[in-house]
Amino acid sequence: MTQFKTAFDGESLITPAAIKSELSSSQGDLHYEQLATGRAELAIVLKIAQQQIQEDRNPAQIIHRLIGSLHDARRKYHPNVWQELIPIVQNHPVADFFHNDPFTRWSFMKPRGYSGDAQLIDFIYGHPSVSDEIAKASPLGKELYGYTSQSPSPVAVRERRDILTRYVDEIATEKGPGTEILTVAAGHLREADRSVALKEKRIKRWVALDQDPLSVGSMMRDFNGTCIEAIDGSVRGLLTKSHKIGTFDFIYAAGLYDYLADKVAVKLTQTCLNMLKPNGVFLFANFSRDVPDDGYMETFMNWALLLRSEVDMWNIIHASAPRDQFEARVEYGANGTIIYGVIQKRK
Repeated sequence: MTQFKTAFDGESLITPAAIKSELSSSQGDLHYEQLATGRAELAIVLKIAQQQIQEDRNPAQIIHRLIGSLHDARRKYHPNVWQELIPIVQNHPVADFFHNDPFTRWSFMKPRGYSGDAQLIDFIYGHPSVSDEIAKASPLGKELYGYTSQSPSPVAVRERRDILTRYVDEIATEKGPGTEILTVAAGHLREADRSVALKEKRIKRWVALDQDPLSVGSMMRDFNGTCIEAIDGSVRGLLTKSHKIGTFDFIYAAGLYDYLADKVAVKLTQTCLNMLKPNGVFLFANFSRDVPDDGYMETFMNWALLLRSEVDMWNIIHASAPRDQFEARVEYGANGTIIYGVIQKRK
């Protein structure tokens, strides 16, 4: 697996180490007591998994039990303690077993140099672009992938894709052929594959912004000849107004806010709201605080996210959108794993 090196702006993509810093607070005696207890508890959890592997138990049963145990541990201990427990899990011999899963291994190895890259999301979609990686996996790897790709977070991400497509098509129907759309941190823009409005050429302009040149190149190739304009651009570029791209009927950021600290999230929201046309809509999504597979994601996948509650989402909205100028709502996806903020500009 070749690692692609690129430089990012520090605003858009947060590493696991940066998220650890974001969550850190002062340590006290309780911290060290919890840490000792957590180490002992995880040692038992991992030992059981190791025994089950040696006994050749059903891989789906092994990973199901472990995902539940890691979720419970993450909820039980203070964030500081949990951050110190993560490397213990990652360095345990059972990690090799779970890294047979091409989805888990890709996330952990980060071939593109950062978390949550577009190719990783393609594993969730089961897109043809990852078929070779899946085909190369061992029978065990394929079986584990069959489980992880159907766990709550991937299910929610696929629903998120379909929600975005629905918004695009509904807004294009409402606004007509002059519809203009902006996607921030677009990745491979897979939601466009399902857009009826795009197929029927009922969108005037769809700007897809991403700072990963591989993603930009993928979009330029896949959507050549359509109204989609793939642009190499970043959050910093939006905040500094270096991207002169105009105004839009619909702006959305689907997977970006999971990596943005609150201050940056507020600034980006304000920037996007200023780019809306009258009655325009801005949507931002975030993994919620109720993610059943969060412990597995943060350990074996090394996929750290800034999770947000409904209150957190409203705090971003209230700090960004004056109530006399915007209407807003917050809603959860079907399984509660992803939460959405939707803000509409008044006339």
